[in-house]
Amino acid sequence: MEKKVRNRAIVIAVVVVACVIGIIGFPSNFHALKNNIRGRIHLGLDLKGGTRLVLQVHVEDAVNITINQALERMRDELRSRNIAADVQRKTEGNNTYLFITGVPQERASDLQSLAGDQFSDWNLARVPGNATAWSLSLKTSAAATIRNQALIQSMDTIRRRIDALGVTEPTITEYGQGDYELVVQLPDVSDPTQVKNIIQTTAMLELKLVQDGPYSSREAALAAHGGILPPDTQLLPGKNESSSSGGGEAWYLVNQIAAVTGRDLSGAQAGRGENGGWVVNFTLTRDGASRFSRVTGDNVGKLLAIVLDNRVVSAPSIKSQISDRGQIEGSFTERQASDLALVLRSGALPASISYLQEETVGPSLGADSIRHGVIASIVGFVAVMGFMLVYYKEAGINADVALVLNLVILLAAMASIGSTLTLPGIAGIILTVGMGVDSNVLIFERIREELRAGKAVGAAVAGGFDHAFVTIIDTHVTTVVSAAILFTFGTGPIRGFAVTLTIGLIANLFTSVFVSRTIFDYVLTRREKGAALSI
Repeated sequence: MEKKVRNRAIVIAVVVVACVIGIIGFPSNFHALKNNIRGRIHLGLDLKGGTRLVLQVHVEDAVNITINQALERMRDELRSRNIAADVQRKTEGNNTYLFITGVPQERASDLQSLAGDQFSDWNLARVPGNATAWSLSLKTSAAATIRNQALIQSMDTIRRRIDALGVTEPTITEYGQGDYELVVQLPDVSDPTQVKNIIQTTAMLELKLVQDGPYSSREAALAAHGGILPPDTQLLPGKNESSSSGGGEAWYLVNQIAAVTGRDLSGAQAGRGENGGWVVNFTLTRDGASRFSRVTGDNVGKLLAIVLDNRVVSAPSIKSQISDRGQIEGSFTERQASDLALVLRSGALPASISYLQEETVGPSLGADSIRHGVIASIVGFVAVMGFMLVYYKEAGINADVALVLNLVILLAAMASIGSTLTLPGIAGIILTVGMGVDSNVLIFERIREELRAGKAVGAAVAGGFDHAFVTIIDTHVTTVVSAAILFTFGTGPIRGFAVTLTIGLIANLFTSVFVSRTIFDYVLTRREKGAALSI
């Protein structure tokens, strides 16, 4: 018996030491101890203060991008199959589709086969009254999938951007009912200007060949082409980099289809350019590098527009074939270059966003919440410990030790996994204390029943723990399942409650059964034979 108790005591001691280290780390002095504790226990927005943003994702942008990509794919596929046809994008009301004209009737079956194989998410139909015209429209289910994926991808992209800025424990979840809205909570961020700019920047990088320009104005560019732009081109604003004009606003006529886009990027870093100014160096994936090499090799001497969010930030001349590396120049400051590189690394947003709400939670509110929550926890904890001592006498010490260790394990687990403590999380801690008391009461009352039945003290203790264990497992499993549901479907603060409750319940199984049983066994080895058990 004594050897068994000693082995259990060693296990408990190891757990206690590990928990203490998990909470305070390895501080060198008292000030380091305070900083370690504060740094390892993250506080949520409702306790620490910060910013809460509600934004809307314009998912139709993603649908439009898909339609544009399908337009280019259809043109390439028809060209490769030697089908002489013209493909244009048309919009009628809220319906946007591809309008295919000039398809010879003898090649209609080839078009249908192409649509079935390469465009399974689209509906192909003849245009009434025109035997050589077809319409290709995106299926409703496919459009809905694109919108949902745009929302999910926006969440992931925003999270990567915020994480790269060093914001601790941001919360990014869906918000609203079917409006494609997101709620972003940023603890300890009182000035969200930079974060908002980083989040909202679409930063869609496109490298496009310049067909003509620069022009001093949009009107001048249109006039140079008789008021009608050449097919498959577009006018984009930018900066005039010619030395004769001394800079200023300019307009470029560029290819509508980009040679490569931000989706082809494999990395981006801020750095110094040849002239000492800040630039953004980027590298391309293998496929992107292959296409970029082909385009630059075939167009040496022409201008290449570097386009960010439909604006030309630079239009250098292609001096030689370029493979997998490039550079973006644009009179950047160090901060602007770093932010742009961050946005490009995290990936472009699939759709633009706009802000609907912005709320700032002051730190004073968080301090009040912490103070009231801590006071409530201490009062409840002390009251429970006092009750156990009065009602169960010396056995109550057993229960109190288990409760204290339960709290230590809970805090250590939260510090180790980087969990965020919220106001509902404090409520979860208080509820955990109640569950811990309930477990000890079940065990103690069962021991009392065994003693009243005339069993010896050792047999009564063993029977009490064995019979109460099944009931404790049942109550804990059902509560953990409920907490899991809250964590799955809840938002930040509710998840905080679920996390503290779940960790506390798991810790309670260890303390109320293993630790408490060890203390009882230790007392039994030290008591005189025939002495009564104080319970």
